[in-house]
Amino acid sequence: MIRARLDKLMTVVIAGVLAGLVLAGAALPAALVFGIGFSALSTPYSELPSNLRTPPTAQRSNLYANDGTTLITSFYQEDRVDVPLREVAPVMRQAIVAAEDVRFYQHSGVDLRGVVRAFTVNKRDGKTRQGASTLTMQYVRNVLSSDPRLTERQRQAATEVTTARKLQEMRYALALERELSKEDILTRYLNIAYFGGGAYGIAAASKRYFSRSPAELTLAQAALLAGLVRSPDSDDPINGDADSALGRRTYVLDRLVETGQVPAEAAAAAQAEPLQLRPSETPSDCTGVPNGHNDWGFFCDWFTRWWSSQSAFGSSADERRRTLRRGGFSIVSSLDPAVQRATTEQVLKIYRPTEARAVPTAVVQPGTGRVLAMSVNRNYSVADNPVGQKNRPNTVNQLVAGGGAIDGYQGGSTFKLFAMLAALESGRPLSTEFTAPNQLLTRFEATGEGSCDGRWCPSNANPSWMDGPRTMWTAFGRSVNTYFAWLTERVGADRVVEMAERLGIVLRADSDERLARYGAKDWGPFTLGVSATTPLDLATAYATVAAEGTWCAPLPVISISDSAGRPVDAAKPDCRQVLDTDVARAAADAARCPVGDQSMYGQCDGATAPDLRSRLGRPVAGKTGSSDRYETETVVAFTPQLAVASMAANPDDPRDAVGQAVQARMVTAVGEVLGAALRDQPVRDFVPPSERAAFQVTGARTGN
Repeated sequence: MIRARLDKLMTVVIAGVLAGLVLAGAALPAALVFGIGFSALSTPYSELPSNLRTPPTAQRSNLYANDGTTLITSFYQEDRVDVPLREVAPVMRQAIVAAEDVRFYQHSGVDLRGVVRAFTVNKRDGKTRQGASTLTMQYVRNVLSSDPRLTERQRQAATEVTTARKLQEMRYALALERELSKEDILTRYLNIAYFGGGAYGIAAASKRYFSRSPAELTLAQAALLAGLVRSPDSDDPINGDADSALGRRTYVLDRLVETGQVPAEAAAAAQAEPLQLRPSETPSDCTGVPNGHNDWGFFCDWFTRWWSSQSAFGSSADERRRTLRRGGFSIVSSLDPAVQRATTEQVLKIYRPTEARAVPTAVVQPGTGRVLAMSVNRNYSVADNPVGQKNRPNTVNQLVAGGGAIDGYQGGSTFKLFAMLAALESGRPLSTEFTAPNQLLTRFEATGEGSCDGRWCPSNANPSWMDGPRTMWTAFGRSVNTYFAWLTERVGADRVVEMAERLGIVLRADSDERLARYGAKDWGPFTLGVSATTPLDLATAYATVAAEGTWCAPLPVISISDSAGRPVDAAKPDCRQVLDTDVARAAADAARCPVGDQSMYGQCDGATAPDLRSRLGRPVAGKTGSSDRYETETVVAFTPQLAVASMAANPDDPRDAVGQAVQARMVTAVGEVLGAALRDQPVRDFVPPSERAAFQVTGARTGN
């Protein structure tokens, strides 16, 4: 027992002395060497720096489409994905040991033979030609130098060539080997080592150079990769010196033969193989989506914004973004490539990417909030645009979901839904009748266009078709402005604003937000969609009605797993009942009128998109909308399974009217998207509202 401890003590002392000689070229003062050597024996594993006990290696996060296999893009500081040792080809394990530490399985973290050999060679040649680092010591150095929490100065200090730093490596290596198995250390080393070409860890390196997994590596490939670790930048066969890389491959093969791990004839055959690289780069961020799928970039961009808002990933937006780029998450998004493709095809039939006007479109799943598609006729790119063309054909501004520089576009008559819901919630039935005049002088104060002597006085766009006795069914179907202005007076404009926000309409424009906070009671025009909104917000709001009053926060993911494969709760839908179920059913019943469907009570009479139901061939509801002077046009349609919202506008010049004629093309496009997305899904009908909600005045009913 005493003899064993003395042997161990001498090992550390000699290692400390010789390491100092190797690095400094002369013996250290005895007191210093012996002091450090003795202290190494008492360094327990539990007192090692936390990054050595639990390595904080940055790992690549991958974002997939909803099939879980189609890669949209990756996010990383360092291109790395940790893999267990069982997923690394045995020949790769042998090669890295042969290349970097042939006595790895014989020493206890510090190799005295290696130290003596390096000291002898360096003393003979008069300069440092050989190091004495074991694979375990290299692992320690890699961890200490690559910790993403360190400053650049701290990283430099962790790798500076000094005797004190070398002795510290030895102490830590000895402590690690007392607690970890050789397999654990080898696994950690293979996952942290830099192989050049931006590839950190064996999984990234196998993909970078050979487009295969580490389990599939051949002898020649494994020897090449193992040889790169010594000088990964200069020996990189893609961007550096291919001949040098081949020379290092030969060195590794020779070492494998010398140690009896590989037959000489197998090594000779591997050495004769030409350098057959199949390089592939890991996409990075949203501008790195696959070629041919540039339209995925806008969904990806919105995903990153969503991620940055989730407290589960950090206390600030910056911390959450860092977590994404180093956390090794596997993220299955809600993006459906088939629905996305159909949506993009339809959008491009309306406007091309070079046209000033845009048609941002969103597809949302009721009951979960999951977003299946986000398309707009733009290239997601940071490339320069022609002079005077701010957002075309290239942009990374969020034209579909809003945020940043994008407040949105006027929703027009699609906002009448919120007045109808507020009225239904207050106890008024769908049969509420009002003889709508061509123009209605309201009590709401107003200035400028649409005002009469300081009061808001909206008019109907088509008097002969819209004026007269109307109910919610017929007024919604024919989009009668004066009916909904009257209804807003009855229930209160503030109730209409609150309803819109409850269903997910975000007032991003400062002027809209101020009116909502301080002047909602007098904001009558809100009912006719004068505030800015986005297709995603509208699709979410109408999806709430489709889901019988269940609002769900827009969600870009199906599942998220951390680097250990554990599920993350942030991927779960965030849903709550915000409307009385019967109120939502009543609104859906009236919303069948604008799109050529018929209400459950046969009350629809007149539609602004009369052909949508017959073209789609299944029950559908929705609403069209036009802003003043037809500056924007909007179409929303939904079934119990899906909601689609599309808006036409000029993002750079809101006063550039798109014109009413585009609406018919948008109705066709939205119908085509619904048809493609629902092709393999069963036909589902809406649940009818109660007769009470349809025909009887009741007390207020809330569902939130």
